[in-house]
Amino acid sequence: MSECKTHANHEHIHGKNCGHTAIQHGDHVDYLHDGHLHHEHNGHYDEHTIEVSNKNPDGCHPVDTCKGHVHGEGCGHEAIPHGDHIDYIVDGRLHHQHGNHCDDHGPVEIVK
Repeated sequence: MSECKTHANHEHIHGKNCGHTAIQHGDHVDYLHDGHLHHEHNGHYDEHTIEVSNKNPDGCHPVDTCKGHVHGEGCGHEAIPHGDHIDYIVDGRLHHQHGNHCDDHGPVEIVK
């Protein structure tokens, strides 16, 4: 059993109508809040990360859909933790800025 990585001082209650993007993560739903994936657990919120996997690989997988666009703070896409880095959600997929191109790190399931 792994230890909780707790998000300190979290006063907002996440749920179906909280206004944050809901992401299916394994057997549960996390809420994307200020670049963090939050999951309610025993009266607190854990910080989760999308794991690097066959579905959501790391590394260089260039896509040409982001030509002229640079992902980063204020780019208009939601930041989401993936492995040891931050990706951005673009049309239900994880995009990662890599030098002068964008890599596709696989799909995420947004819960409506």
